[in-house]
Amino acid sequence: MGKPIFHGIIPPVSVIFNEKGELDREGTGKVIDFLIDAGVDGLFFLGSNGEFSQMSVPQRKEVAEFAVEYTRKRVPVLIGTGSSVTAETVELSRLSESIGADGLVVINPYYWQLTEDNLFAHYAEVAQSTKLPIVLYNFPDLTGQNLTPEFVLKLAKAYPNVVGIKDTVDTVGHIRELILKVKAEIPEFSVFCGYDDHLWNTLSLGGDGGMSASANFAPELTIGIYKAFQEGDYAKGIELLRKLAYIPLLYKLDSPFSNVIKEAMRMTGLDVSTHVLAPGRKLSEEKKKDVAEILQQAGLLAKDASILA
Repeated sequence: MGKPIFHGIIPPVSVIFNEKGELDREGTGKVIDFLIDAGVDGLFFLGSNGEFSQMSVPQRKEVAEFAVEYTRKRVPVLIGTGSSVTAETVELSRLSESIGADGLVVINPYYWQLTEDNLFAHYAEVAQSTKLPIVLYNFPDLTGQNLTPEFVLKLAKAYPNVVGIKDTVDTVGHIRELILKVKAEIPEFSVFCGYDDHLWNTLSLGGDGGMSASANFAPELTIGIYKAFQEGDYAKGIELLRKLAYIPLLYKLDSPFSNVIKEAMRMTGLDVSTHVLAPGRKLSEEKKKDVAEILQQAGLLAKDASILA
């Protein structure tokens, strides 16, 4: 049995846009460089925080192409290709392979509650369309449908290029079952948590890392926790975990929360546009103060007061 293809901290990258809603290449490049310099283990583009659901297919293709080109193989690049349309998912997956991406992250179709047979057929069609490794993306609060450990195991057994899962669930029980049921039979299958809260739990139970948005503005926390765990420095890990505990409060401030993440990036010192795509909206002044207060509590607020101007 081999080692997991993907592991560690692989953040869903915040894509930067100008006021016209066009891709800001300079700004997005700045984010990519910042994350690579911080020591991430990969970059995940076109996730929920990357605003994929607010983009047209041409926009998604543009972001994917830029991401692969700019990153230049410095770290693995994973592209989110999930859609409610199977043909669209296949199209984006094939494009991602053709431009040199290292893997895919595929959320299950949303809107319809699919029968298990139809859900399996969807993923089968995607898996057969590409040679790239696929990380499943389970976010039942948004898709309305949970990927059960039994379903994930069945899919991974049938298609060897299904190599992992990002499990964005607010209970460690589901993550635990994925580790106990799927990794028990396929040890190289990667299990990532989507929420910061469960990074330590996931690692402790035998999982492989985290894919959470906080790394866009506080990579030292999740990367530090991951390294501390690997090195057995549990005191350091718990110290960082107590700072990270404030971060989930940010996600409750607005929906979609990509605007909150971008404000947090600006307030922690990354000079980028905070524009988001509709139906996301600019964060209110009142909520900006809430962001600053939470960052202050976590000890993350930039010392340069001009950043808050």
